[in-house]
Amino acid sequence: MRKSLKKSFSELVNENKQELLMDKEALERIENKLDSKHVMKLAE
Repeated sequence: MRKSLKKSFSELVNENKQELLMDKEALERIENKLDSKHVMKLAE
C-alpha cells in the first residue's frame, strides 16, 4: 500500500518555521513588516 502523502497542518507549520529560521532575509522582511504595522497602530 502507498503511504499517504498528506501532511498535517502542524507538520506544514513546523516545516515552514524551520525554513524561515534558516532564511535570514525572509526573517528581516517579516520583522520589518511587523514593525511598520506596529508603528502604524501606535500612530492612530
